[in-house]
Amino acid sequence: MNRRDLLRLVPAQLAARSVARASARRPNVLFLMTDQQRFDTIAALGNPHIYTPNLDRLAARGVTFTNAYSPCPVCVPARYTVRTGCGPPTTAVFSNARPQPVAGQAETTTGRCGPYLAETMRSLGYRTFGIGKFHTQPWDENIGYDVHLHSEELYGMPEQRRRDAYAAWIRTHHPAYDFVEGLMGERTEMYYMPQMSPMPAEATVERWAAGRAIEQIRASDGKPYFGFVSFIGPHPPFAPPIPFNRMYDPDRMPNPVRGTLSTDHMDEQIPWMNHAIWAEDINDSHARVLKARYYGEISYIDDCIGRILDAVEARGDAENTLICFFADHGDHLGDHHAWQKESYFEASCHIPFLVSWPARLPAGKRRDELASLTDLFGIATSAAGKQQLREGTDLLGLLDGSAPARRQSYGYYARPGSPQFKIMVRRDRYKYIYMANGGREQLFDLDEDPNELANLALTRSAVVSELRALATKACDRTGLRDALDANGLRAFPFAARRLQRIYQFDRSRGVTGFPKRPQDVVKGNS
Repeated sequence: MNRRDLLRLVPAQLAARSVARASARRPNVLFLMTDQQRFDTIAALGNPHIYTPNLDRLAARGVTFTNAYSPCPVCVPARYTVRTGCGPPTTAVFSNARPQPVAGQAETTTGRCGPYLAETMRSLGYRTFGIGKFHTQPWDENIGYDVHLHSEELYGMPEQRRRDAYAAWIRTHHPAYDFVEGLMGERTEMYYMPQMSPMPAEATVERWAAGRAIEQIRASDGKPYFGFVSFIGPHPPFAPPIPFNRMYDPDRMPNPVRGTLSTDHMDEQIPWMNHAIWAEDINDSHARVLKARYYGEISYIDDCIGRILDAVEARGDAENTLICFFADHGDHLGDHHAWQKESYFEASCHIPFLVSWPARLPAGKRRDELASLTDLFGIATSAAGKQQLREGTDLLGLLDGSAPARRQSYGYYARPGSPQFKIMVRRDRYKYIYMANGGREQLFDLDEDPNELANLALTRSAVVSELRALATKACDRTGLRDALDANGLRAFPFAARRLQRIYQFDRSRGVTGFPKRPQDVVKGNS
């Protein structure tokens, strides 16, 4: 080889070595999380009714897990699973109520689970930032971020609103809007009423979160970063800002998918929740309007995510940045005569789950192995070079062929030993659900019946027996044994709960409910 050929080769060799060095460096890790976003709300993954160019961009950037589940489909327990890598039996969080550890479990969450994810990543040499909704208990719990900026959706007292980072930003940068009680829209009886954001697009909580994330991504101290951006939307109220509020024609939206009431309302939680949030008699035309606003919320968040992705790509280490996009749970949106979440129908517990890392993972791939929110802790720590799977599986190892897939996925809701307890087992094509209230069972064949309209519990007894045995075995552990009795899964005589409404006013402004007399609202305000 002559000198000229050698000189031509040197730049190529240097470039190859540079790529190798970049691959060897620990990546940045960025988690992007939405609240109450269904699995079927990404255009590139098959929804022809929605516009999501940046979620499509993320799907094209990496791998989509098409069978990902929330182990407890409601806000607080899902978030504790993400930050601990442990499911509800270990976190002791089975609903939005406070943790209730049992004998043999430590009193604190970190005592039961180990250090939180942000704390763990910081100990591994990462600069950490967390922005958005965290739903910790207490609301300002220190969970290990160097920079921790809250935007909680409700304010229980004046001090909380004063210290909430988003509310403080509104007070400082957009004081004309500080009078607004519901900064993200009206709740209570307006929960499932279509709305427009009280804020302009540039001042919403989603744009605020994106802006703060961009600031952190652009910062540099020589360390890789671990960032967690937790959007409040598209959780109701569905109140997208202009022009996203008029992006979708309701008459182009599909109607809800419903089965028989005997199947859809076998889970007594559903009619109880419908009443609680004034959604017990929503008709199809109203449901289509709500879906249009829900999609508007998602398209707006998609726009905010696009800004974040632009900031990631503007750095020199974009290829070595691992991004996970996921939701805590879904929303029934009228499917199964249901609104809200907290059931194990697909609309509620099946979540979007995108993982991309251009330096290591293939682009534009789909995988149908089971994934869970419990897996996120292992993804982050594996990428950081010190794997802690805790109660998750090794999804990065699955993708490179070095680790097996999980055989089944479990879900748990409500305190074990209570009538409201239920357990879900997803294995192969089947999903089994057991409800302690009445000892009711459901079995769905998701290959033949993806909309879960036909309960096969009485006709496929062998499958039911197999999955019931798995559920029983899963409950034979600390934190779950109260769900068992001498006969296996514990059952209670069926009883419907007393119906009641949920009131979510701005308690930081002293508003706790509707007045006994209408004139009491204006007293002192005239």
